[in-house]
Order: sequence, then C-alpha cells, then structure tokens
Amino acid sequence: MSTAPPGAEELERRVAAFLAAHDPAALEPLAFLRARFDAGLAWVHFPEGLGGLGTPVALQRAVDEAFARAGAPSHRPEANAIGLGMAAPTILAFGTEEQKRRFLRPLWTGEEIWCQLFSEPGAGSDLAALATRAVRDGDSWTVNGQKVWTSMAHEARWAILVTRTDPDVPKHRGMTYFVCDMSAPGVEVRPLRQITGEAEFNEVFLTDVAVPDEHRLGEVGDGWRVAMTTLMNERVAIGGSAAIREGGMMGVVTALWRDRPEVRTAAGHDELMRLWVENEAARLTGERLRQQLAAGSPGPEGSAAKLAFARLNQEISGLELELLGSEGLRYDDWTMRRPTEVDFTRRSPGYRYLRAKGNSIEGGTSEILRNIVAERVLGLPGEIRVDKDVPWKDLPK
Repeated sequence: MSTAPPGAEELERRVAAFLAAHDPAALEPLAFLRARFDAGLAWVHFPEGLGGLGTPVALQRAVDEAFARAGAPSHRPEANAIGLGMAAPTILAFGTEEQKRRFLRPLWTGEEIWCQLFSEPGAGSDLAALATRAVRDGDSWTVNGQKVWTSMAHEARWAILVTRTDPDVPKHRGMTYFVCDMSAPGVEVRPLRQITGEAEFNEVFLTDVAVPDEHRLGEVGDGWRVAMTTLMNERVAIGGSAAIREGGMMGVVTALWRDRPEVRTAAGHDELMRLWVENEAARLTGERLRQQLAAGSPGPEGSAAKLAFARLNQEISGLELELLGSEGLRYDDWTMRRPTEVDFTRRSPGYRYLRAKGNSIEGGTSEILRNIVAERVLGLPGEIRVDKDVPWKDLPK
C-alpha cells in the first residue's frame, strides 16, 4: 500500500535524521552523496528509489539549504549542468527502469559528467535538419556524423545524442534519441577556441560509433518529441534557475557601484536602475515559473526566461565595462584552457563581457526563442514552413 509523499515538516525531519546518521565532516564526500541519493534527498520530487520521495519540486530549495548549512559536500551542479538540467529529466521521462537505475545516481553525485550532442554545422537553430545518421545493425546502431558547440565534451562520460534514423520521412519524424558513451571507439572531441581565449565548447566527430539499442531513449523515430523534453528543461535550467536578489552578474555590478564611488555617473545611475528593475522582474518571473513546474512539465515559458537571461547578462556586463572605462578593457589572461565550468562572478570584467556574448546562442538562439514565445506563448501566427511534409532526403542540403 503506497503512502503519501512527505510534506515540508516531515521532509525537514528526514533531513535532520539523515544528517545525524551521516556526519558530513566524517564521511568521504562521494559516500555522503551516494547515501543522500539513496535516502531520497537528492531530487526530492523524483520517485522513490531514484533519488527522490515524490514530493513537490518546490520543497527542493529548503532541502538544499539545510544540507548547505550543515556543511554537506556539493555534487557540483555547475560542472554537470547538462546532466542535471537536461539529461536527468529526459531519462526520467523516457528511460526504461534499467536506464534510470544505471544513469541517474552517478549523474546526480557528479561521478559521471554529461554533454549534449544536438547542434550540427548544418543544423544549429533548425535541430530537425540534423544529418548525423544512425543505422540499425542487430542489437546496436552505427552512428556517423558531426556535432558542434558541445559544452564540456572534453569532460563528459556520457552524451545525449539525437540522430537521423529514417531519411525517407519528413525531418521531424525520422529522428531517434540515444545515450552515447563518450569513451567509445570512433568518438573524437576537438576544442573550439572562443573569444575568451578558452575552449569550453567543442566539436565532436562520430565515426562508426556503435551505440547499443539498450541505450535508446524513447521509440525509434520519436527523437523529436524526446528532444523537445530536453530543450524545454534546458531553457528552464538556464533562464529559470533559482536566484537571490542581486545575485549573479547583477550582484557584481551593484557591488562595483557601492564600493567604487569614483565610477558613478548620472547616466550610469539611470542605466543601473533600469537593469536592476528588469533583472528583479526576471528573477521573480523565474520564481513563479519554478512554482508552476511543481504542477507539470516545462512549457514554452522557459524560452522566455532564457531569452531574458541572455539579454540581461549581456547588458549588465556591458554596463560594468562602461563604468570601469579603460580599466575594464584590460584582460587577465589569453591562455588557451579547457575549463570544467563557467564562472561569471569570479572572473574579470573583460571575461564576463566576452563570455556573455555566447548566452544568446547556447541553449537555443535568441532568434529561435523569440519565435517560440511569439507562436506558443502569445499565440501569434506561425512562420510559413514549406518543408514540414517533405522527406528529409529531398530537402536542399
């Protein structure tokens, strides 16, 4: 007989009991994280046995804050954003029981990093135009193609991969979604050096890569629907993540204004106040979106949140450079590195300004997100699309 999921008070008691039995200062971090997952205190809204207790997602923040106050080790979400924000909810929605139990625990603990093999040189904003082929060979698939703009592929153990499995049907219907082993023979990762001088992005070449059919997520040919689940969660993860007032980039600029009176100008004050108000509106909208998610799956509203995040990050970083003047033009280091995470707040103003330019591309371009908001949120007429019923093989390449 099933029992109701615990409420806030019961969850608080469970966290306290867990911490009493698992001293964060005494346990090895990985052992602590594994135990926390097994106790259902990782993703509390996930089902029992998969890191959760089936509670409302709104209770997650209180649990995380309780563990942080106790000095519990972090599972470093900043280093595995794709795994936590995109792969995990997709596996939960479409994975088999075996896939869920194989992948979710080491994903949450940070033992296995994930990346996303979606975009291609000829299919970036139009994901459904992708050309990477997967051909069935008994109980496995042979994959050939190229992916691009792959964040953290150099660190990843696994990838979420969308392929073309049937070129004879229209582009949205001939796609299949897989989990790809990034250590498999035929997977080659090459760095893409960015304007910051670093290379957190990569291009990935897949040459006769064998992917077992047991690593398929969803039905053959249903990859578009699975990918939409991934992308809706991605945009919420980027634009709708929990934030405190004056957190992130806004906190950096407001601290500069308060600590450096010599940079203040009347025009700078007007711009700072405009951005502060817009940033706060976006933060509160994101909070409302997260509360709505407790009652269902992400929808197109996440695209609006991500769109606002990209614009604000770029404008706020631009204001910081304006306030600093020539001082802001200095760049700390052009050394080629392959970072394991993106950190805006602890880097130089020049890095923040340059790296923010990528916000309007990664996670869905701002142009595409405006179309989604217009058509699916505002209900405006859709763009004319003449290729929806044409077999993929007959489309101009």
